[in-house]
Amino acid sequence: MLVDARQNDNHGRPCRSWPNQLQGHVMNSASRITRIAAALAGAAVLTASLTAQARELSVSTVLSDAFPWGQAAEKWAELVEERTGGELTLRVYPNSQLVAGDQTREFSAMRSGLIDMAVGSTINWSPQVPELNLFSLPFFMPDEAAVDAVTGGEAGEMVFAAIESRGVIPLAWGENGFRQLSNSRGPITEPGDLDGLKIRVVGSPLFQDTFTALGADPTQMSWTDAQPALTTGAVDGQENPLSVFDVARIDQVGQEHLTLWNYMNDPLIFAVNQQVWQSLSEEQREILRETAVEAGEWEIAMTREQESERLVAIQERGVQVTELTEEQHRAFVNATQSVHEKWAPRIGPELVEAARQAIEEH
Repeated sequence: MLVDARQNDNHGRPCRSWPNQLQGHVMNSASRITRIAAALAGAAVLTASLTAQARELSVSTVLSDAFPWGQAAEKWAELVEERTGGELTLRVYPNSQLVAGDQTREFSAMRSGLIDMAVGSTINWSPQVPELNLFSLPFFMPDEAAVDAVTGGEAGEMVFAAIESRGVIPLAWGENGFRQLSNSRGPITEPGDLDGLKIRVVGSPLFQDTFTALGADPTQMSWTDAQPALTTGAVDGQENPLSVFDVARIDQVGQEHLTLWNYMNDPLIFAVNQQVWQSLSEEQREILRETAVEAGEWEIAMTREQESERLVAIQERGVQVTELTEEQHRAFVNATQSVHEKWAPRIGPELVEAARQAIEEH
């Protein structure tokens, strides 16, 4: 027989088992709700904490990802996000937009903290780091093997130490390539062919001295201003790696003559502001360095592999390409000896000598 839980007990008092059970259920439910709420609150705090730990860092470059230079920065950003699981995000700002188009201000902006990181040019940073002028000495590094010997040896370590002493942490090398000479007037096979030609150069006094020694009229301007100047004929020529000449279609602004003279190589440097670096964990620093090295090696290989293809493409567009003979090359070397004599003491005799030995032994 079913028993009504509400019946009297043996002493005639109403049975209280049902209310007690109900109260127990209510208390247990309240406890579960409290635990669930606490768990949800904890999850929310954890999520907020993880979100707070995620960090975006700015990366400056002069060229966009249409060029190997910009692709190097994008590769770095891709690797960092992948290796940190999104904890660090690198946002790339191309075309020197963080310094209003003035590429020579990039290093100063990074040192002061206006820019977190950069993949920059030794040329553009040389006004603030004189040792970087080593790579701009005309006709100093004859080939890619010589460049590798310098960047990968004692001289490269000395250059990195010079950068770090100025509040920026260098992490890895990249490469913009050997710079070639183009103009709208005619073939250039000897220094005399440069007499009076207005050649666009970057904002480096060493470049001014080099082209003055060759009889040209060096005109300093940013790359943003250079293309309109070439179009209007305000300047007669410019010097840049084949990758820039090809991608930017410099032949379309009247540059119909190209001389391959390999007068200097422009390594790129992956670097980070010192205070930003110190704010990162050891693990984050290691990831930044490893990914910078990996992105740099990837970009260097790509840049060099594409050189021959770019040259063919440039010639197919009707550009007259001049390759110097050994005797012609020697004439340019001799014409710029005074530049070496003037700039070696400014760069640092020990650094120049270390680089020279690396080149001779490679």
